[in-house]
Amino acid sequence: MTVTCGIDWASDHHDIALVDHEGVLAARARITDDAAGLEQLLKLLAEHGDREDAPIPVAIETSRGLLVACLRATGRPVYAINPMAAARYRERHAVTRKKSDHLDAMVLANILRTDRAAYRTLPRDSELAQAIAVLARAQQDAVWDRTQMSNRLRSHLREYFPGFLAAFENVREGLCHPVARVILAAAPTPEQAARLTRTQLRSLLKKAGRKRAIEAEAERLREIFRCPQMRQPALVEQAMGRQATALLRQLDAACTSADDLATATVESFDAHPDAGIITSLPGLGALTGARVLAEIGDDRSRFSDAKGLKAFAGAAPVTRASGKHLAVMARKVKNQRLAAAGYVWAFSALTASPGARAHYDRRREAGDRHTAAQRNLYNRLLGCLHHCLSNRVAYNENTAFPTPTPELQAAA
Repeated sequence: MTVTCGIDWASDHHDIALVDHEGVLAARARITDDAAGLEQLLKLLAEHGDREDAPIPVAIETSRGLLVACLRATGRPVYAINPMAAARYRERHAVTRKKSDHLDAMVLANILRTDRAAYRTLPRDSELAQAIAVLARAQQDAVWDRTQMSNRLRSHLREYFPGFLAAFENVREGLCHPVARVILAAAPTPEQAARLTRTQLRSLLKKAGRKRAIEAEAERLREIFRCPQMRQPALVEQAMGRQATALLRQLDAACTSADDLATATVESFDAHPDAGIITSLPGLGALTGARVLAEIGDDRSRFSDAKGLKAFAGAAPVTRASGKHLAVMARKVKNQRLAAAGYVWAFSALTASPGARAHYDRRREAGDRHTAAQRNLYNRLLGCLHHCLSNRVAYNENTAFPTPTPELQAAA
């Protein structure tokens, strides 16, 4: 008799349902989210035939958390079921759309009983790869937070201090640049900025880490801050300056977190055996490579071919055909973090690889827009990555983008 387990998880408790091969409920329980609850779950599984050589599979609607980590440590297959898929299965058991934690656990167990072949277990990534995933995702979140805080601060400064934005409009990092943050902290209002002397500006520039052209930069900033501009009433301006200081503290924290996490991510990534292969591809540096590794993992059995990887990353298109209607569209359901890293990767590859640039230009000449051509290039690079990782070889430009022969060029 084959038994499957479904777990409806929550923050403080979890509902368990064990179903036999005929769909009959074999056992049910509610456990706490602690070591005692895990012990109760393992005991319940053992009572229903769980063995080391034949562990009972478990279905749950998440791939993270302590419970999932502990279940994976036991060596049993764990299936992360998409909540939207589980909701569709629930309608097979209750057309009245009733819902309960116990019913959800039974639905998950029955998904494995009937359609286990349609799902995959969580990948068996190494401990180092899992650590890289934690750091890379945290760093990516910190970068997004930094961008959000920078936009909030820029929007606020536009309301009362547009001269400060004009002073740093041509700086690559904008308000995130150390010089901009140091000067804004010292003079958060137009009145305070206009009173800054050359000596004070030089001191602030040195404090921010600037080493070259300090005198010229100090003079430039002094002229901009003293230019006439529209002003808020005095008390309102002071209040808005206090608000800018508060926003600046949040931006400083986001910048520091992003930088610290980037350093930790690169250090862990460099220690991984796949780091050399991944960074051999054009456009992939240590940080972007770490983000790619964080999402695809190092379990090479996860993607049986390059098509699976391309679909997971959102680079492969989706075809919808019904009767005489046929549409090929960009994939919307995908790993958003990997897609974000892929955008940076493909864009950087345009200058790092002549073959990638030629491929992109061919797609543009064929009528693709920039986004479509870049996505097509990303699709091609993912195939190269899958080949390199599967065969343990470094990237080769001539193999990835071979030079077409005169005969092929004439045929084209």
